[in-house]
Amino acid sequence: MKNEIDARNQACPKPVIMTKKALDNISEGVVTTIVDNEVAKENVSKLAKSLDFDYTVEKGQANEYFIHITKGEVVNEASEINSCIPNTFKDLAIIFGNDKLGQGSEELGNILIKGYIYTLTESTPFPSTLIFLNNGVRLTVEGSPVLEDLIKLQSEGVEILSCGTCLDFYHVKDKLSVGEISNMYTIVEKMKNATNTITL
Repeated sequence: MKNEIDARNQACPKPVIMTKKALDNISEGVVTTIVDNEVAKENVSKLAKSLDFDYTVEKGQANEYFIHITKGEVVNEASEINSCIPNTFKDLAIIFGNDKLGQGSEELGNILIKGYIYTLTESTPFPSTLIFLNNGVRLTVEGSPVLEDLIKLQSEGVEILSCGTCLDFYHVKDKLSVGEISNMYTIVEKMKNATNTITL
């Protein structure tokens, strides 16, 4: 069976996610992903390599690349073991201290935070808790560019907490659109009790 994924004009990480979904939907066969830049080509190729699938890259016109990934019936021992372990959630708390990701360009920071949260919706296991502090609470209120993805994560069971003091400071408490208002005691307890904590 052959599947073709047109990932041209798709920003990172969508080409990888689209390819992964297509591979997950077949037991065996070939998935061909079409991309239009070197970075996407490398990222999709790395995905195939990480899954231990055979792949070839064919150069098309201009900057187009066709990555042909072959999925067979053979499942390695590690995959068989992992398939028996529930992987819906990971005991992980992610703290968002800003409504952008990283330092430097504000425009790039906005793009990166959208890509990061979108990727969370497409990757399991999900983190158990997302905590929004300081300017990060702007991501959970009305008009947030990532609101749809956060609502999706919440519907999957991810706990979403926004600092009440921070919402008050920015005068947006009445605009909270996803998750719950929390306090510093609860936030500290969540961070202390999580097996892993990531601060962005």
